[in-house]
Amino acid sequence: MALLHSPTFCFSGVSTTSQGSRSSPSPRRCTVKPAPFLSQSLPFFPRCKLQGRALPSDNGPLEKDESSLVVCFGEMLIDFVPTTSGLSLAEAPAFKKAPGGAPANVAVGISRLGGSSAFIGKVGEDEFGYMLADILKENNVNNDGMRFDPGARTALAFVTLRKDGEREFMFYRNPSADMLLQEDELDLELIRKAKIFHYGSISLITEPCRSAHIAATRAAKDAGVILSYDPNLRLPLWPSAESAREGILSIWETADIIKISEEEISFLTQGEDPYDDNVVRKLYHPNLKLLLVTEGPEGCRYYTKDFSGRVKGLKVDAVDTTGAGDAFVAGILSQLAPNVSLLQDEDKLRDALCFANACGALTVMERGAIPALPTREVVLNSLLKSVS
Repeated sequence: MALLHSPTFCFSGVSTTSQGSRSSPSPRRCTVKPAPFLSQSLPFFPRCKLQGRALPSDNGPLEKDESSLVVCFGEMLIDFVPTTSGLSLAEAPAFKKAPGGAPANVAVGISRLGGSSAFIGKVGEDEFGYMLADILKENNVNNDGMRFDPGARTALAFVTLRKDGEREFMFYRNPSADMLLQEDELDLELIRKAKIFHYGSISLITEPCRSAHIAATRAAKDAGVILSYDPNLRLPLWPSAESAREGILSIWETADIIKISEEEISFLTQGEDPYDDNVVRKLYHPNLKLLLVTEGPEGCRYYTKDFSGRVKGLKVDAVDTTGAGDAFVAGILSQLAPNVSLLQDEDKLRDALCFANACGALTVMERGAIPALPTREVVLNSLLKSVS
């Protein structure tokens, strides 16, 4: 059995420190604050002719194109990130509370880049759950598809940071609310309005969320929505390595766009070389439009039916790699949603991937996922500085 070539470990089945269930809090209105979008045009990075709508020249907020809506489905949780790197969970003196969860990270990342996004998932009817709903609204993410469970807590994850910024996880979900989303709780109208429907594999692990996931994907596919898949493997959350492999691959051929890491290639191919193009091509199914392989600071590789290649990354000093892959996904989807023709134009696709690589790189420079996601202005400025 192949093992992940990764220093990241996950632990499931850990009970939370809060015992029992308190009475449900009264629903309250989410605070809405505008996200800090660009207010004026900036020159584009010379070698990355970035795609997307033109930026406004006035000082008003960037208007979002609802026809380019990206709906993200899955988990949203609280990451507790240590304030000191290089220590175990037991040794860490304190933790910084940070909202996270891969699909939610992507939704916020797209919105901060000026795109239109929505999140569908479930949290606990508790203070953390309402806090997460507020955070989505504060970042101009549509949270109409968010549900609150009165009988389960919002998921928590404690994250240990090594000195190089890599992570170890301990999850508190036994079960957490995100695992309990039911098919009849889905906002199908919101899903059908999407240009792109993005999801991971964690929502496939248990019922009833697995059935909700399948139903949501089917509704999007039937409506002609582009399906984007990031497996985001967290191996010990699954009953076994084989069940993880089977579960991830069970929906593989329905996706139009797949983003995968080197470690995930090695896992899914049971130990084959993730740097061998022939190995990667085994994962390219006939209906796939784009396969992306992320390589951390080295950038990414891309594969379509007609062309393939590599785009170099932006080198930075890593503090916390949490959310870097999600920021990359947000970067590329924010470019594709308003201009799907990028999938047929290699030069423009490379420019979009240059932008996405920068999104991922900038995210590792701060602690936490959502707090570190960059705005479009920050990304463009960093690209300009890299060639100045």
